[in-house]
Amino acid sequence: MQRLRFGSSFAPLLALSLATGVAAAPSARDVPLSPRNASYAIELRLDPRLQTLEGRQVLTWTNRTARATGELWFHLYWNAWRNDRSTWLLEDRLRDRSDLDDVRDEDWGWIDVRSTRLLDADGGELDLTPSQRFEAPDDGNPDDRTVLVVTLPRPVPPGGTIRVEQTWQARVPRTFARTGRRGEFYFIAHGFPKLGVLEHGGWNCHQFHAGTEFYSDYGVYDVRITLPERFVVGATGRRTATEPNGDGTVTHRFQQADVHGFTWTASPDYVVREARFEEPGLPPIELRLLIQPEHLAQAERHLAAARAAFRHYGTWYGPYPYGHVTIVDPAYGSGAGGMEYPTLFTCGTRLYNPFGADSPESVTVHEAGHQFWYGIVGNNEFEHAWLDEGLNTFSTYRTLDAAYPARVLSRRYLAPPGGGRGFLPLLFREVAVSRLAERVNRSRSLITADVPARPSFRYYPEAHGALSYGKPALWLVTLERHLGWDTLQRILSTFFRRHAFGHPTPDDFFAIAEEVSGRELDWFFDQVHRGSGSFDYAVTDVSSRKVRPRGWVERDGELVRIEDAPENPGDDAVPYRSEVVVRRLGDAWFPVDVLLVFEDGHEIRESWDGRDRWRLVVVEREAKLDHAVVDPGHVLALDIDRVNNSRRVERRARMPAVKWGSKWMVWLQDLLAAFEFFL
Repeated sequence: MQRLRFGSSFAPLLALSLATGVAAAPSARDVPLSPRNASYAIELRLDPRLQTLEGRQVLTWTNRTARATGELWFHLYWNAWRNDRSTWLLEDRLRDRSDLDDVRDEDWGWIDVRSTRLLDADGGELDLTPSQRFEAPDDGNPDDRTVLVVTLPRPVPPGGTIRVEQTWQARVPRTFARTGRRGEFYFIAHGFPKLGVLEHGGWNCHQFHAGTEFYSDYGVYDVRITLPERFVVGATGRRTATEPNGDGTVTHRFQQADVHGFTWTASPDYVVREARFEEPGLPPIELRLLIQPEHLAQAERHLAAARAAFRHYGTWYGPYPYGHVTIVDPAYGSGAGGMEYPTLFTCGTRLYNPFGADSPESVTVHEAGHQFWYGIVGNNEFEHAWLDEGLNTFSTYRTLDAAYPARVLSRRYLAPPGGGRGFLPLLFREVAVSRLAERVNRSRSLITADVPARPSFRYYPEAHGALSYGKPALWLVTLERHLGWDTLQRILSTFFRRHAFGHPTPDDFFAIAEEVSGRELDWFFDQVHRGSGSFDYAVTDVSSRKVRPRGWVERDGELVRIEDAPENPGDDAVPYRSEVVVRRLGDAWFPVDVLLVFEDGHEIRESWDGRDRWRLVVVEREAKLDHAVVDPGHVLALDIDRVNNSRRVERRARMPAVKWGSKWMVWLQDLLAAFEFFL
């Protein structure tokens, strides 16, 4: 499906904005960074007693495509938790994640659009409410209410702009997935009718699926939130006004340009900590941390991790343009942790969380990184979730390795009876942990479960994490080792610069990778993206023995035994013949090196394109082979089994007693196991 791409035309304005110090809130002097074709003015009122939101919005939308449209398609994400027949909950149960036995009547959530009106330039209105209908474009589920379609009285032509007013009421759910409430903690994401994206092929407005996230156009948000004055509030954008209403409530106004969504949170328990990010060559960022009081001792760790993300992502890829960000430590048990939103993200920590095990550093770096991969480069997360999650997972590991090189083993004990992670953490500081190896281990069993090129919302239910996060991160590591970091960094920064505030596709990324590297890489992307094969190379056989010449040769017209030939070497000069068999056990292939290491320390390295199913390497030299390794530099991070990548030459027992003693021990072990079976 072809998509509009605004990144190339708006990217130069990003640098201009940073240089001229444009304010975050829109103004007459504001230089647009994005197309700004979907802008919202929203009024919200929270009633904590009834757990309801009353909302009104005016959407200003410009048709940036070359086709006219006679409809508007809206996401109503909260209807995913309206009842147990929604597509979201059906899919979540398929993944064995939703236990609805504990859901009470007051836990469900929904959003009900009460009215839709078309506003004209002269102040007139046309009621479109009777034309509203629900659609289920992905699965035809008649009970799903997450996509609302409004029919217009006349088509909006290419370049045309319309204004639509909507009112709605929503019930705040007890959190099903990051959005909702727990006690007086509120986290409100996507709690308004959100327009889909019109593309050349029509409206891209998927139902809400359990395994995927969001996709929308950029615009200007001007939002007023009214709620009791005891709440501390954080939101997308800058707070530009706070107005007491004289009835115990306060209206907070937040404004932000060039974002593709709006999220806010409120709690009377938040403790506010403010800091600043400053780095030579990058624009400063105001950091606002909303942290739970019991986690206050970890405040600086959250801020330090956020600084690390903005430093490395900004240096590697491009600057963060907004000048401010809100970091949220969600309430215990709220289910709102570890999620990204424009200029705001949530972390996640525990009461006892000793430094050294990447928590809360890892989640903070990852979600801060999503301000770049998802926030600024706005891919379609329904269809190509890996394009932000995979790039960001790779960037997270790289940032953690640069900022926190020592990762140690951590285990938690005293888990609650119902399961989950333990309360008591213990660090084993003498045991170093590879972050990359952890990702490989988590992804290995599902890395071939589906084809990553399929729309993400159609992945095999359990494969979303492996295919959207783990596998692309691993193939990016492989590309880094294959092409070099300098080349991969230029690929990523070029992709970031060209498609800032746009909607890139996988093909856009692949084209830039080939352009910047100067190499044809379809053979690689065909396997890691368009295919589902596994990579697995192994050394299966090694041998090294002296090979004396034997047989007969002709010398001076007569046949003589080789042993009697004048040039026959003595016993000490007979070379070792070393043979190594390397096999490709997986379906996918990759060029690898084969390393032979000899007992005298000499090394021989051969390159193999890796296409055939096996290869025999034969070397004759004076020293005996010690061991052989395929892919000794660990270039192929996608190899699912590194244990079989090396093999030593088998040593013969020097004494018969040792040889036979070892065999008797094996026989005795088998005998004892047999007796145990009959007992």
